[in-house]
Amino acid sequence: MDCRNYDEDAYRDSILEERASVTRTVFRTIFAPNPNPAADIVVTASTDGSIATYSISSALDMGCANARAPNYVVAEPNCLIQGHDGPAYDVKFYRTGDDALLLSCGDDGRIRGWKWNAITELESPSQGSTVKPSLDLINRQHKGPWGALSPIPETNAIAVDIQEGSIFSASGDSCAYCWDVEKEVVNMIFKGHTDYLHCVVTRNSHNQIITGSEDGTSRIWDCRSGKCTQVIVPGNDRKPKASSSYVSCIALDASESWLACGSGQSLSLWNLAACECISRISTDASVQGVLFDDNQILGVGSEPLLTRYDMDGNIISQINCAPRSIFSIALHPSGVAAVSGYGGLVDIVSQFGSHLCVFRSCGVSSIPSN
Repeated sequence: MDCRNYDEDAYRDSILEERASVTRTVFRTIFAPNPNPAADIVVTASTDGSIATYSISSALDMGCANARAPNYVVAEPNCLIQGHDGPAYDVKFYRTGDDALLLSCGDDGRIRGWKWNAITELESPSQGSTVKPSLDLINRQHKGPWGALSPIPETNAIAVDIQEGSIFSASGDSCAYCWDVEKEVVNMIFKGHTDYLHCVVTRNSHNQIITGSEDGTSRIWDCRSGKCTQVIVPGNDRKPKASSSYVSCIALDASESWLACGSGQSLSLWNLAACECISRISTDASVQGVLFDDNQILGVGSEPLLTRYDMDGNIISQINCAPRSIFSIALHPSGVAAVSGYGGLVDIVSQFGSHLCVFRSCGVSSIPSN
């Protein structure tokens, strides 16, 4: 290094950026709608509040297919938006085609929506700052003694019902909310949990939503009345608030008859018609993400493994993945999976179980402004 040209500020910034890069966490990754049947575009939500889109084919061109720890390539996003003040926890698509909205939620209690067409037309990542949300919802504050207002509760997860024009949110104030997209107001509040909510899914065939909470229960709600119709306690001892009994993630199968619940170091499968636990799996690590793939279950958690189970709870396969702790799993119709988590890492796994590519997500501070 030539000491005559030493720039202390630039060196300090590079160290801070490197540290932020390896400690960044991607909380959610989803596949974007694409007329091409191949999986290509993924969208991420990260701890720095950023919402970013990446092309798998571009990541392959950058050499991400051959990347090995710890030298993962930082992929250049197609678009990068500072979506939230604080971590962004979830992303979903609302509608498809020309009317599609990319929704996100985060620690600031907001649900924001961007026109997907506007995002896909950007020519550089730095232009993400020019895209303004067309939808901006914020959680209410609660009144305390002498009119004092509570902090704005965070929004930890969202689900959509396109037919009814609704967004459902899982909030940090122990409530779930139904938002009217057109009017941008709360239509209904679902009260009954005793601690903050981690997750929410829609059960459209029954006009219901299902929530999972830190209180150790999963609850089924009637969207017409707002009342809880069923309480599920996934914990082994069936007692809410037992050690590590929180419900961290839930998933419905395509028939909406089966519910998978991740609760601490266990994964349980429930037949909703009978309200009966069919199988319960003890895991070596806390379960942090789950979804159905036909009659099989994919689970991830606080270990670098993607595990596939049958409906009886037997392990079919396990794949080692790049993130040391995995928070999200998404499945494309082609069978390609995307797992993401600690280190800002996104691992794309083929339908055959091989790794197509691994890349490190890009932080907002890494993109120069226009």
